Amino acid sequence: MSKKKKVIIGMSGGVDSSVAAALLKDQGYELLGIFMHFWTEESPVSNAVTNKCCSVESFNDARRVANKLDFPLYTLNLDEYFKKTVVDSFVSDYACGLTPNPCVNCNKFIKFDAMIKKADELGYDYVATGHYAKIGEKDGMLTLGRPTDREKDQTYFLYTLTADKLKRVLFPLADLTKPEVRQLAEKYGLAVASKAESQEICFVGASGHNTFLKKYINPKPGPIITTDGQVVGEHKGLPLYTIGQRKGVEVGGIGPFYVASFDYTKNILYVTKNGDGPELYRDHLEAVDTVWTGQEPHLPLSCQAVIRYRHKPCEVTVEKQGDAYAVHFQEPQRAITPGQSIVFYQNDIVLGGGIIV
Repeated sequence: MSKKKKVIIGMSGGVDSSVAAALLKDQGYELLGIFMHFWTEESPVSNAVTNKCCSVESFNDARRVANKLDFPLYTLNLDEYFKKTVVDSFVSDYACGLTPNPCVNCNKFIKFDAMIKKADELGYDYVATGHYAKIGEKDGMLTLGRPTDREKDQTYFLYTLTADKLKRVLFPLADLTKPEVRQLAEKYGLAVASKAESQEICFVGASGHNTFLKKYINPKPGPIITTDGQVVGEHKGLPLYTIGQRKGVEVGGIGPFYVASFDYTKNILYVTKNGDGPELYRDHLEAVDTVWTGQEPHLPLSCQAVIRYRHKPCEVTVEKQGDAYAVHFQEPQRAITPGQSIVFYQNDIVLGGGIIV
């Protein structure tokens, strides 16, 4: 490059961001590594932080990679902002009967909005991450698309990236598979080449999802009733359950049961014995807080959609309904869950997405 482009690379201490940094360095970019410090909940026993994304071990791994590749690494304290935009939203959504996906908010507010703002402050051209996603172009506008490695596809969590934001983003792993990334890590001599991945919500801690929620929302027990009206047990608090759930629905000796619906007014958990019964299927939903990558498409829109991470894409029709969007499924879908995101695709390109209500 006649003039080196400057890139802020988000460094997590994992193999993906490390290889992304190595590839960018090889391509001639001037790098500045940022290790983001998120909100942490301390253990009352050990005072050890429970947020795996910003543990001391993760920082040390990121620092070793930055030293190996010879670029500076700094920490960015996003403690309060992460608590407000990710954790507080997570807790309040559960308290309202929703099942949120905190990774969507983390990517929107933390890993891209905050990073792009920092890039502007420091005079950097781009931000980059180790996400598996691909940036393309169609009709003169940047698009977000599925990566080569479909097993690692993270576009579901990235649908809030608009075309304007994509101008500032680089995804170096777009055309690589996870095994290829690990091979490259070994080639570059990075100590994180064989580091295991964590698939859990980073801030809930080792005690688990429900234990975390109980600290903040004080769930109230109530009756478990079958969809045909039989009282079969007592639930531990409606926010601790989600549509379609089987594990954790503790009804001694006569199960298994699957969560079919909730009545928050009467504090009732409705269940069914048929894990594939009609009670668990719907052929439509409404989406709010919808974000389109570019301009709103011509409606009604026929496209594909996914209603949770790793959900098989299904054919839908989308139309405007007041301030929301009505989504009609060609085939009824199981366990449509309010609070989760629905993401719209056309030919592997993300059109946008919204929150299921």
